[in-house]
Amino acid sequence: MKTPAPAHTCSTMLVLLALLAALQATTTQKNDIDVYSLTVDSKVSSRFAHTVVTSRVVNRANTVKEATFQVELPKKAFITNFSMIIDGVTYPGNIKKKAAAQEQYSTAVAKGQSAGLVKATGRKMEQFQVSVSVAAAAKITFELVYEELLKRQLGVYELLLKVRPQQLVKHLQMDIHIFEPQGISFLETESTFMTKQLAEALTTSQNKTKAHIQFKPSLTQQQKSPGQQDTVLDGNFIVRYDVDRALSGGSIQIENGYFVHYFAPEGLPTMPKNVVFVIDKSGSMSGRKIQQTREALIKILDDLRPKDQFNLVVFSRASTQWKPSLVPASAKNVKEAKSYAASIQALGGTNINDAMMMAVELLDNSNRQELLPAGSVSLIILLTDGDPTEGETNPAKIQKNVREAIGGQYSLFCLGFGFDVSYTFLEKLALDNRGLARRIYEDSDSALQLQDFYQEVANPLLTGVNFEYLSNAVEKVTRENFPVLFKGSEMVVAGKLRDQSPDVLSAKVSGRVHKQNFTFQTESNVTEQEEGFQSPKYIFHNFMERLWAYLTIQQLLEQIISASAAERPALKNQALSLSLNYSFVTPLTSMVVTKPEGQEQSQVAEKPKEDAHTTSRVQTRGNGWLRLAGSSLANAHFAGRRGMAGPAGDSRRYMKIQTAQFHDLPPISPPTFHLQNFSNQTWESLPDLSLQTVTTAPIPASIQAPHVILPLPGQSVDRLCVDIRHSQGPMNLLLDPHQGVEVTGQLEKTQFSWIEVTFKNPQVRVRVSPEHVVVTRNQRSSAYKWKETLFSVMPGLKMTMDKTGLLLLSGPDKVTIGLLSWEGSGAGLRLLLRDTDCFSSHVSGTLGQFYQDVVWKPPEMEDNKRMLRVQGNDHLATRELKLDYQERPPGAEISCWSVEL
Repeated sequence: MKTPAPAHTCSTMLVLLALLAALQATTTQKNDIDVYSLTVDSKVSSRFAHTVVTSRVVNRANTVKEATFQVELPKKAFITNFSMIIDGVTYPGNIKKKAAAQEQYSTAVAKGQSAGLVKATGRKMEQFQVSVSVAAAAKITFELVYEELLKRQLGVYELLLKVRPQQLVKHLQMDIHIFEPQGISFLETESTFMTKQLAEALTTSQNKTKAHIQFKPSLTQQQKSPGQQDTVLDGNFIVRYDVDRALSGGSIQIENGYFVHYFAPEGLPTMPKNVVFVIDKSGSMSGRKIQQTREALIKILDDLRPKDQFNLVVFSRASTQWKPSLVPASAKNVKEAKSYAASIQALGGTNINDAMMMAVELLDNSNRQELLPAGSVSLIILLTDGDPTEGETNPAKIQKNVREAIGGQYSLFCLGFGFDVSYTFLEKLALDNRGLARRIYEDSDSALQLQDFYQEVANPLLTGVNFEYLSNAVEKVTRENFPVLFKGSEMVVAGKLRDQSPDVLSAKVSGRVHKQNFTFQTESNVTEQEEGFQSPKYIFHNFMERLWAYLTIQQLLEQIISASAAERPALKNQALSLSLNYSFVTPLTSMVVTKPEGQEQSQVAEKPKEDAHTTSRVQTRGNGWLRLAGSSLANAHFAGRRGMAGPAGDSRRYMKIQTAQFHDLPPISPPTFHLQNFSNQTWESLPDLSLQTVTTAPIPASIQAPHVILPLPGQSVDRLCVDIRHSQGPMNLLLDPHQGVEVTGQLEKTQFSWIEVTFKNPQVRVRVSPEHVVVTRNQRSSAYKWKETLFSVMPGLKMTMDKTGLLLLSGPDKVTIGLLSWEGSGAGLRLLLRDTDCFSSHVSGTLGQFYQDVVWKPPEMEDNKRMLRVQGNDHLATRELKLDYQERPPGAEISCWSVEL
């Protein structure tokens, strides 16, 4: 039975970055620190997430042991509370102004007491950590609370829960409650650790406005294998959703005297844009950085619309513009620009000032000559990996020059590649000029990060957006003016209702689309809205006030960056006052956790800075050591850095290293998981991919794996082994319009350099190369390494990849398509098919033709040779021994009919 796709127009995936507390204990047997309960309770009320992480620990040893409580939380989240309960005594974390926290910290140091710690970890997360000594047989409860307003990016909100208990937990439970008055249009979950057994512990229930996701695995389900104490839980759990939208003035929601106004109208046309790409090609960009930049730029140029105008400025010591002026994004111009981008080489210093002046002058000249289309949006996108070293090198002077040159006419977006560039410098440069800054992390997916960022700003919908409310109705309103609304994003305004406000709150949102002024009117009944937020199971009360405070603080922190020296103190005082009133750990506050007498070190929890990625905010006294989870001491410097070993004699892992030893793995190990809530649909078990082998003896080197192994129509044993010898450029391997699937690929020398599978419904593209797998949906791309577990289910399609590196794409009434990066003899990408009876009579392509009218001619020669007629063409098929790449390397020897094309 086919299940219809969910009715989502903007597919906003809310990525709620939450986390599961990870107790950094090795195993119960090693340190006797037993985590017997671990719970996460997340309540998402109108995009505002309130998460409580609770861990209960007992020391089963007969001596004092040390336990460490670790939680990874989103960088944009604010910690609001932390406490420890030891022997019935509660030790709270006190949030204070930084100076006051330092004073209390010094007092705690003198007494030998200790406090919490926050440090940056990974791209999106920060790690909170606190250690405490636990007496023999004693119990301790840790509880951390944090809050965050989920931001819509590329049409998605995302909640990420980090699951890493590092031992079996008797009571492990996650509960995620979502309440969206607008209506939930799309909901899915994804995991990088889920097995079939664990999937049975996951339940999702949903109605129009509410959803509840619960994960409650038993001890048996958590085990890697029966009888072992190692847990399989180690990875991410993600919740994504979107809400119903219309072409309107948005949704105003009211609770306990405060309101929030969400605005992301559906159905607006995309406005043309004028974009100048400013690309750093200095010597520090050499190697993989410049290669990935070229790759991303070529893809971005392909995504330009015909009505767009563009140009390229590349710079090192000097700056060069590709064309004298902006040019239309015609097919001819885009082709030339891609060739130019492909030739960019890295060499020389970094002169950011001159490059930016050149970019602004290009836009200014076009503006003066009235060559910028009416109703278009002008953008500058700067990519650099280092601080200025040539020309004007004073960051403050560069910021001043750029601000004066742009003069509020254009939006500047700054991308910092790696960590050698000052992110603070780029952030101010962008915020001064109606844009934003983004870190691009040096990794195998850097090109995808660049492409995803471009997609965020690729489709402007509305400019000069202004929100208006009656002055006698509201007060303390957050930002009300925004330069540009981009597709897939959302504008948010919050405020407080006045005591004598009217029964109906009305709002007017105005802006400009192309050459027309648009005005949206919307209103909300105060009493009805208040009543809608009265269900205690799905919301935490007074959340709207905290949402307002959170948003106000975040906007004040941004204003502080671009404010003048005279304006900055007042803004800081306002943000500090709100942080203290609402108990938020922000860049202006710190939290001190007092502990029982006798602790040997003290720490303070502070919000890490973006530029301080490798330096944890660890403040220690005395010997400078940080005890982690149990037995031995670990140097704080090493313990705070990913991928570094502990001290001598400490065998514990400090970084998850994803490796796969084939002799340790079953033929098809349990995959990872991504489930979506949809009704009346049952997924059958994974298809049986085992094939009978003819021998288990060592395989001669002359026997190779074919490009493709095809199950023959109507046959259960015989297979067709196909090798493609003659091909130029991309080829159409499979096309079945009734299945809504297309498979293309390209050969280089003797192996596929890439294979791409495109599905029509749902709209998903999967492209594999020997390096990685890239899944694109809703213009958002995610990269996975081969053998990285994945289990993703959406209406009509399931994607799984296990530790052997076998990627399967399957669904009800669909052909199963398998992709593999084969490492055996004849290594390279491989394609496999199952459930081929699902092909329609309209299937075509290099491989699809074998599922049309295929005729085996009677044998006229040796028994091991036959003629195969396919669509009027004869192919010689020879019975040969080949390697079955569907088995683990070195593969299994099989006998099949071999055809060369």
